[in-house]
Amino acid sequence: MLPYINELSQEDQEKLQEMIRRLFRQTFLLERKYDKKAGRMVADKDFYFADRHMDFLKDYFAAAGICLEQNTELGTIYLTGETTMGERIPKLATIYLLLLKLIYDEQMAAVSSSVNIVTTFGELNGKVGEFRLSRSLSSLTEIKRAFAFLKRYQMVELMDALDELGENTRIIIYPCINLVLMREDVLKLLQSFGEDGDEEGNAEEEGIIGEEDSIDEETDAEEERGMDGEVNGDEEDTLEGDKADGNTADDDSTAFGTADGGAAGGDASAGEQPPVL
Repeated sequence: MLPYINELSQEDQEKLQEMIRRLFRQTFLLERKYDKKAGRMVADKDFYFADRHMDFLKDYFAAAGICLEQNTELGTIYLTGETTMGERIPKLATIYLLLLKLIYDEQMAAVSSSVNIVTTFGELNGKVGEFRLSRSLSSLTEIKRAFAFLKRYQMVELMDALDELGENTRIIIYPCINLVLMREDVLKLLQSFGEDGDEEGNAEEEGIIGEEDSIDEETDAEEERGMDGEVNGDEEDTLEGDKADGNTADDDSTAFGTADGGAAGGDASAGEQPPVL
């Protein structure tokens, strides 16, 4: 590996080092991403740089027991492997991820000719009601945190300002979501969240719980200061993840993950077995 690096220019060596760090942070690289300034999808130069040095990058990550994969159909380069470290994902972000996967599949099965799907916050909320998950939702701060997390992992991009969040706020669902979840597992997890929400609702009616909203209000101001930079910033500080255990109903968070060693990520429609959240 060292001879290969030494043959590169100083600039390319530095780019390659940053590429490695970026993959460790966010797991996924997308061939095309939405540019708010241009108002359209644009090519990601880092993706093509990684593609040119794919053989070296594969060898580099393999030395750490991590696989670097490329799905040309979805335009994605991503890490898989049991040795990757997982990050805890907030419960609301988990719910959004599951529902966005359903929306993605529905639109792809319709007439979509693109691997990128556009939905709205209103449609997402409609799915929340459909699966009786409304009791699981919280404050605007937590909604911001959920979208910031999904954005860092290249799952979504908000086409409109998050500060003006409303029913018509547009959300791009990136194809990376197809490499994390399978529809059958999504439905099972959503059912477990729905049952959990019903239990919370019954407890609240009996006066057992109900203090969460007041706690959120006290902490909103402090959390909002931290979230603004995270949501609006262009830097994608993310972490790669390991496969979650799939049981999220009993906890407020779960681990976000990539594929484990035996189940490399892939397009579910192509018959591959993607990793499961």
